[in-house]
Amino acid sequence: MTDRARTSRSPRTGVVWDALTDILTATAGASGATEPAVLSIVDVGGGTGGFAVPLATLGHHVTVVDPSPDALASLERRAREERVQVRAVQGDAAGLLDVVAAESADLILCHGVLEHVDDVAPAVSSLVRALRSGGTLSVLAANRNAVVLARAIAGHFSEARHAMDDPAGRWGPADPLPRRFTEQQLVALLDGAGLTVRAVHGVRGFHDLVPRGHVDADPGAADALHDLEAATADRAEFRALATQLHLLADKA
Repeated sequence: MTDRARTSRSPRTGVVWDALTDILTATAGASGATEPAVLSIVDVGGGTGGFAVPLATLGHHVTVVDPSPDALASLERRAREERVQVRAVQGDAAGLLDVVAAESADLILCHGVLEHVDDVAPAVSSLVRALRSGGTLSVLAANRNAVVLARAIAGHFSEARHAMDDPAGRWGPADPLPRRFTEQQLVALLDGAGLTVRAVHGVRGFHDLVPRGHVDADPGAADALHDLEAATADRAEFRALATQLHLLADKA
């Protein structure tokens, strides 16, 4: 199975991939082409290329910006195995304009990054400045509500309450994530940066709650779980407790 097939049907990433595919299809429709236009894509914090390599197989020009040289080395090996070209650059969101030209990207992915940056607003500002007019930012970030549910299910009720009340959505000093977000916080952040949020999706609404054995025991279970994730991703009552929130926002 190719990287693209694994990404598009994975219960973990399928919702995001479906949303990105819609962007590529819409770009083709707007231009009158029968095939997606070739886009300039920047994957900030893209690591080993889980999204970058599948996008490159579609013919897009993809740059991965990541602070880890080990992750970038793995990315380059993965790209060679898939026989595609991906530009690998060491850097981070805050310093994006040091390695990517302003207003040069049609699509920027920022997945699992905002939880870790030192200062969120300036990092988002750098992303916006790297986008062309009409470009789209794809943000994937940890949902505060989900960790409250997860800690409670695990029997850590005090930690669940702490995460609910903590401004950063952390369950305690040992929490590995520096921060989590509510949907309202993410929308306000992107609005404040001058973007227009076009869609919000819940990601891994069920994936992290289902025992792995249930999926492994049934050959069709992974596909069925993907379909359930896709069917509920746009519904506010389900995405409120999804592990991650995915937002698409456009630059006017």
